[in-house]
Amino acid sequence: MFGVVRPCKHVLCGSLFRDWMAHLCGLCLTLRAEHGQAARLVTNYDGLLVSVLVEAQAPEPSPRRKAGPCALRGMRTAEVVTAKAQGARLAAAASLLLAAGKTRDHVADGDGAYARRLVAAAAGRAADRWDAAGARTGAAVGFDPSVLREAVARQAVLEAEPGLRLLDLTEPTETAVAAVFAHTAVLAGKEGNAAALAEAGRFFGRLAHLIDAVEDVVDDHAAGAFNPLLATGTTPAQARRYADDALHGLRLALADLEMDRPRLVRALLDREVRRSVDRVFAAYPPGPEQPPPYRPGHYPPPGVPPRQGYPPQHGGGSGDGGGWIPPHGGGGGGGANFGHRPRGRRPGWPIPCFTGTAVCLTCGVFQPDWSEHHGKDCGDRCWCTRHCDDCCDGCDCCSGCDGDCCDCDCCDCDCCGCDC
Repeated sequence: MFGVVRPCKHVLCGSLFRDWMAHLCGLCLTLRAEHGQAARLVTNYDGLLVSVLVEAQAPEPSPRRKAGPCALRGMRTAEVVTAKAQGARLAAAASLLLAAGKTRDHVADGDGAYARRLVAAAAGRAADRWDAAGARTGAAVGFDPSVLREAVARQAVLEAEPGLRLLDLTEPTETAVAAVFAHTAVLAGKEGNAAALAEAGRFFGRLAHLIDAVEDVVDDHAAGAFNPLLATGTTPAQARRYADDALHGLRLALADLEMDRPRLVRALLDREVRRSVDRVFAAYPPGPEQPPPYRPGHYPPPGVPPRQGYPPQHGGGSGDGGGWIPPHGGGGGGGANFGHRPRGRRPGWPIPCFTGTAVCLTCGVFQPDWSEHHGKDCGDRCWCTRHCDDCCDGCDCCSGCDGDCCDCDCCDCDCCGCDC
């Protein structure tokens, strides 16, 4: 996962997209300004939500400056949130601390290239620098870094324990995000929002963990890597119910917030999160409920692969319609470490967005397999030429637009209930 909230230019109104980019570029440049070029690797889409939340609650907008041309923006200038903004600094601290924990986890497990001694040594040194830098920046804005460090460490411990429920495994992610979200209320001077923000953070953390697990379930099964859905015997229908419940809880928590500028927060944490859930579950349409082949917490022992066809994907021919893995292909023989201390990456929030960087670096011409623009012609993929005709079709607030709604201000209302 390189981000639950990852909108592109055609799904946000022009003014909202510019604000979103101001926070994304602001996070990246804050990392560079305070910790050097290498720290920019931990920039991620979900991390910028912290900066957005602080600005939404504060009486004054976050300070901005004009940034020079950047390859990640197609060599264009932009107004970005400055490194002096407390929201950007908190976002940078959280991104650094969590990226440090994830990197150490990869090194300890020997995942992929991390199994090489030189790569592991370099990654370990980078993780130490990121951890120290995140702690300094967090302390400067009054945030206790131990909360995130403990959450990352607890995740690995929980995944090694049998008999846990799915929500037991998502708890560290929920706790980490809740702590960061709640601190945005302190920075904005809206301490009364802290409880609602902590609740919103818990639900968002749960969704981030679930979405990442769903995206990785086939690959994790093939590699014999840990996946919370497989390890707990959670079916797609059950996982979707967890996600829908979290979406509902997130929306209720957002309704309790007192915000001066709520539009971008609602667009990202309501509409875009819902779109992410719909996207990842689109491959698993509803089917008849069947019990999982293993009771939660009772996994195949090391060296024994999961039961044949477990869990078959809906429509895969097995008849149960409620599983994750197609009966042919997609990792039928994996599972050597199933449910035990894994080798392979694990879900969490946030991680370095290398894929996102590739998308930005090419102005959208490179699109990953999951993207709706993957395989389309260059004009449809490129941010510089893409229009939002489809997303504005039928929207009253865009009735006077010439078809290039992403560059006009016709959507400066609260989107009129449309999805443009």
